[in-house]
Amino acid sequence: MKTAGIDIGSRFIKLALVEKGQLLSFKKADTSFTPLERCQELLRGVETDRIIATGYGRHLFEVHLGSKTITEIKAFAKGARALFPECRTIIDIGGQDTKVISLDEKGNVRKFEMNDRCAAGTGKFLEIMAKTLDYSMKDFGYVTSTSNKKIQINSMCTVFAESEIVSLIAKGENREDIAVALHRLVANRVLSMLKRIPVEGDIVFAGGCAKNQCLKELIEYALGKPIHVADNPEITGALGAALYAMEN
Repeated sequence: MKTAGIDIGSRFIKLALVEKGQLLSFKKADTSFTPLERCQELLRGVETDRIIATGYGRHLFEVHLGSKTITEIKAFAKGARALFPECRTIIDIGGQDTKVISLDEKGNVRKFEMNDRCAAGTGKFLEIMAKTLDYSMKDFGYVTSTSNKKIQINSMCTVFAESEIVSLIAKGENREDIAVALHRLVANRVLSMLKRIPVEGDIVFAGGCAKNQCLKELIEYALGKPIHVADNPEITGALGAALYAMEN
């Protein structure tokens, strides 16, 4: 039996196809302002016996296409556990929210924390900051600084943080120092959330921001533990939804 999971996020839509518990293929597209049409484009030509939706747009998918849905928390728990069987802690920095999830020894969700009040400290925040500093997202994720100067940025609000950056640039501060400071700001937000859940077992960084090497290293250094990242961390939720469809 072939099953599919579709994760309709605020920035990207991810589709994963699974057969006998193994990932067969996956697709990805911008969510845009017509997410339902994008979903239909991704599904064109895909043969599946069952599909389950997750993510921000899952209810839209359910209403118009009659699919069952699960929360992102359940989907990421299932997907992360499939990729890393010893996973007990999950970090997901999405386009518009940040989640940290604690699992029990069987992989069930034990506790989670979620910041979804605004874009502060999310993927969208990093996108805007990268653009302000004239970085591509890929280069921004590998930024390092050779100086010992630690710049402090005080606001996590996207508008105020951008204003602080403009002021720092005007003062002649090093671009790399500013970029590292921004990553440190986001890492500290994640670390403060992790303090509210048990951090045990393997720690898995999922979602598109897991490709950001600077962010991963800052969190690893603070925790004193390695963080696991899959080859395609952005499809973790879609994979979990597909596996859930297979098992239920």
